[in-house]
Amino acid sequence: MTEPARPFSSPQQMQVLAALNERAREIFRQIVESYLTTGEPMGSRNLARILPMALSPASIRNVMADLEHSGLIYAPHASAGRLPTEQGLRFFVDAMLELGDVGRDEQARIEAQMRAAASGHTFESALAEASTLLSGISRGAGVVLTTKTNVHLKHIEFVRLDPARALVVLVSDDGSVENRLLDLPPGLPASALQEASNYLNARLQGRTLGTLRAEIESGRQAMKRELDVITERLVDAGLAVSVGPSDARQLIVRGQANLLDDLRAVEDLERIRLLFNDLETQKDVIELLSRAEGGEGVRIFIGSENKLFSLSGSSMIAAPFRDGAQKIVGVVGVIGPTRLNYARIVPMVDYTARVVSGLLDRSKR
Repeated sequence: MTEPARPFSSPQQMQVLAALNERAREIFRQIVESYLTTGEPMGSRNLARILPMALSPASIRNVMADLEHSGLIYAPHASAGRLPTEQGLRFFVDAMLELGDVGRDEQARIEAQMRAAASGHTFESALAEASTLLSGISRGAGVVLTTKTNVHLKHIEFVRLDPARALVVLVSDDGSVENRLLDLPPGLPASALQEASNYLNARLQGRTLGTLRAEIESGRQAMKRELDVITERLVDAGLAVSVGPSDARQLIVRGQANLLDDLRAVEDLERIRLLFNDLETQKDVIELLSRAEGGEGVRIFIGSENKLFSLSGSSMIAAPFRDGAQKIVGVVGVIGPTRLNYARIVPMVDYTARVVSGLLDRSKR
C-alpha cells in the first residue's frame, strides 16, 4: 500500500524541528504519544524512566520548559506533567508522525464488507457501511459526505400542478421519494410532460443523476433528433432542478455513541456534549468536509483550527473519493477527540476512500 498523501510541513514548522535537538524531539514525541494513548499529562519522572537516553528529571524539566516556550506543550495544572498544545499536535502530525500500514487482512475485511453492502443493496448502503466501518476502527464518529447526484434512481416523473408549475418526482432504488418544484413555460402541452418522463425513464436502468446528466449531455445531438425543442428544454430543466445547490449534499454519520466509551473526567463529558452539538449542525459539518475535497489525499483538521471544533476541541481525518472519471464526488472520514490514533486512522481512512472510489467506478459501468 502506498503511503497516503499528507500535508508538507510549513517552513516555520521545519525551523522548529531543526531547532529541536535529539533529546528535545524524543521528549516531545513521548509526551505526544502518551497523550494519544492515555489522554494523561506526562511528567519528568515518568519520562526519565522511559526515555532511550539517560537524563535526570531536572534536565528533562529544562527541556520541557523550552518546549513550552515554543508553544508545543503546556501544563494543565501547576504541579502536573505536560500535554501537547493544538499547535504541538499539528506540528507532530505534519512533521513527526510515522504512519502505520493497512495489513492485508484488514484490507480484505474492508473490501468484503463494502462489496457486500453495495451488492446486497445500493451504493448508498456501501457509503453507510463505510461510515460504520470507520467508526468501529477509530472508536469515533464515522462520517461520509456525498452528492445526491450519486443516488441510484428507479423512476422519474413530471406531474403538472397547474398551468405554470409541475413536480419532478424522483424515486430511488431504495424506495425513497423526493419531489422538486419546476416552473413550466407558458402553453406547454401535457404530452410534453409524459414524453419527457418516458425519455428519462428509458435511460435510467439504475443510473445515478450525475451519470444520467452526463450521458444526456454527451448525446445531445441524438436527443435533438428524438425530442422537439420544448420537450428537450423540459428534460434539461427537470434534471437541473432535481438536485438544487441548497440540498445537493448528503451527510451520513455513524457511531456517535463510541465517543462516550472513553470518558475520563467531567470536562470530557462536556467536550463530547459540545461535539454532539457540532455533529447536529449538519451545515457546518458539510462545510468542513467540503474543505477536504480541495486537495489530494488525507486531510487532518485539529481542534480550533476550524470554527466547528473551536469549543469541543475535536479532530477530523478525511479523504476524498472519486468516480470513474476521477472526479471528486465525496469524502469519507472520522471525527473524534484530538487524541485520535492518527498513525492508524490516517491510512485506514485513505484506504477506505480508495475502496469507495473503486465501488463507485464499478457501479457506473
